[in-house]
Amino acid sequence: MKIAQIVCAFPPYAGGIGQSAYRLGEILSREHQVNTFTLMPAQAKTPPTPTYNQQVHFLRPRLRSGHGALALSLLLRLFKDEVIYLHYPFFGTDAIVLFMCSVFKKKRLFIHYHMDTPALPANKKILAFPSRLIFKRLMKRAEKIIVGSRDYAENGKLATICKAYPEKIKIIPFGVESDIFKPRIPAQTEAKGNKAAAIVNFVNRRFIKHGGHTLLFVGGLDSAHYFKGLSILLEAMARISLPLTLHIIGDGDLKKQYQQQTVKLHLDKKVRFLGRVSEEELIKEYQGADMLILPSINSHEAFGLVLIEAMACGLPVIASNLVGVRSVFNDSKEGLICQPGDIKDLSEKITSLISDENKRLKMSQAARKLVEDKYAWEKVADQILDEFVR
Repeated sequence: MKIAQIVCAFPPYAGGIGQSAYRLGEILSREHQVNTFTLMPAQAKTPPTPTYNQQVHFLRPRLRSGHGALALSLLLRLFKDEVIYLHYPFFGTDAIVLFMCSVFKKKRLFIHYHMDTPALPANKKILAFPSRLIFKRLMKRAEKIIVGSRDYAENGKLATICKAYPEKIKIIPFGVESDIFKPRIPAQTEAKGNKAAAIVNFVNRRFIKHGGHTLLFVGGLDSAHYFKGLSILLEAMARISLPLTLHIIGDGDLKKQYQQQTVKLHLDKKVRFLGRVSEEELIKEYQGADMLILPSINSHEAFGLVLIEAMACGLPVIASNLVGVRSVFNDSKEGLICQPGDIKDLSEKITSLISDENKRLKMSQAARKLVEDKYAWEKVADQILDEFVR
């Protein structure tokens, strides 16, 4: 089967939608011919040249704003593909997809619904306006709408679609390569081995390092990822008197603003901006930290891929009480839920977890087990492939 995967961003651009599309394209390529169409990274002069199992085509549409674009060239490039697999949102290009599927009735349309977009800046609202007009028609035309959690499907913008066309909604969580993202000391198969491995990993993180405890934040530092809530985390850190360090992985046009905030809050000696890192370096950071913090502020955050990456490495997490995000893990079992935008609540949750080593150890074990049971890519892959079989 020939599948055209369409997504607004793709590696090497750092972002959850692009990373998910990459993994999903690789899975589909096991049994199908996949052509992925995506936007050229904004600052790139030439297309990236990494090796993929899927064919990746980087587009340069003239009408573009951030990750939205009117990719008219797709009109000439989708004729031979039997299936269109659209990662939503992709403002502007979603209208091209609807047009193609309306003209060519036999084309099958699958939509992977990543997130709502409740608070766009003014310039992006203009490009998103046509998408709002066609939203119901686009979702109605889809054969299946894949969503990361039922919580997000039933409580977000998709709620009306869920009620009107429940047969279209397919709940498939995002996945992680649990054989790559794993604790520093591999878990054993026996219960005692599991416990021993977890203790060794915990001791490595807790004692074999300097500067007390380490918090980890992973996310884009650009305007497109303003909702990640890094400024809230910095404010929360300023309230905590315990010795700790924050490692920030990510880059973007807001980085300087965050750096200035650390200086203003007298945190410049406690915060390290690591920029973009390789996957190998990212895994080492997960393995060496005490907890991951995802302090997102609104429903632009629908799942939080970094949560399952961190948990796969045996890392407890703290995340905002947002639709979709709150269902990724169990509050007080694999991590803690905090109120979005609440600096006091976040600082108290961080302090409580730092102060209770036994709780962190139990959460570390539970986090890894949850990933193995629910989020391992091989389990997710089977569900994805099944959906594309008529």
